Amino acid sequence: MTIQHQTGTPEPRHRPLRRVAGVLVVAVALAVLGRADLARAASELRVLPVTATTFAIVGELAQRSPDNLANNATFGVIDTDAGLVLVDPGGSRKGAAALDAAIATVSDKPVVLVIDTGGQDHRWLGNAYWMERGARVIASAAAVADQKSRASLQFTMLGQLLGPALDGTEAIHAPETFEDRMEIEVGGRRIEIVHPAPAHTPGDSFVWLADERVVFSGDIVFADRLLGLLDVSSLRGWIEAFEAIAALKPAHVVPGHGEPIDLARAQADTLAYLVNLRDRMRAHIEAGGDMIGSVEVDQQAFAHLLQFEALAKRNAQQAFSELEWE
Repeated sequence: MTIQHQTGTPEPRHRPLRRVAGVLVVAVALAVLGRADLARAASELRVLPVTATTFAIVGELAQRSPDNLANNATFGVIDTDAGLVLVDPGGSRKGAAALDAAIATVSDKPVVLVIDTGGQDHRWLGNAYWMERGARVIASAAAVADQKSRASLQFTMLGQLLGPALDGTEAIHAPETFEDRMEIEVGGRRIEIVHPAPAHTPGDSFVWLADERVVFSGDIVFADRLLGLLDVSSLRGWIEAFEAIAALKPAHVVPGHGEPIDLARAQADTLAYLVNLRDRMRAHIEAGGDMIGSVEVDQQAFAHLLQFEALAKRNAQQAFSELEWE
């Protein structure tokens, strides 16, 4: 497991105990994954402290693969006196086991709660692994509805991209759901889960720790790479969802993809892109432009982001499809 710590960030608590317990959890993960699979998956995850009691597990920014086990996203962990809260469970059963092994390198506590922040595969397909280990799982009702509607398509896609590494993955949904907002207390920590509006997926939520001003954004924020507009995405809603996060003035943003950042960087990589695409596409439509010409709308200010060439034109067409009927 590759572990990277940010300079000047407090070390997570109880590290001496965590090293011992980590051996046991890694052994369990080895049994689930196999040594070769675990080694590959581990090499794709980086554990980055955010505060003394929170950290991010950062997967690669590229496509899903047998090496990353569909963990091509960023996940979060919150340390409480009652155990750990995991923000997003991993993109497959084996992906969940790889996350378990990563967590074991910094904590000896069990995961007692998993929060699914949306409808993408890495936001829910690891649920069964954690539920079998006694964790509660919570998601917005809209996220569960989206998961159910797209499960077959997601399994087809993952079957092609992961092959046998998908074996054992089940479509298990959160037993506990909420509509717009849910506040819970776990081990003395107050945690808010908010579904502000449809964004990357219809049920996207963020997790807010007011005491530490930390937000785990799920797919409402992308950093380091270009976001992707799907046929289930809402450009209008995404901007609204981002603004709900910005209104909290978080000190730390753990994005759905990329490394932990501050709000200014989140605005630069996500909000500015969405607003630019919306405004330029509206101008294109008002000038009589069509779907074919939509791909030429200027997005070059964001060409430095990874995946730009793969996603920018597709994003333009999806934006046109939505804004054409405003």
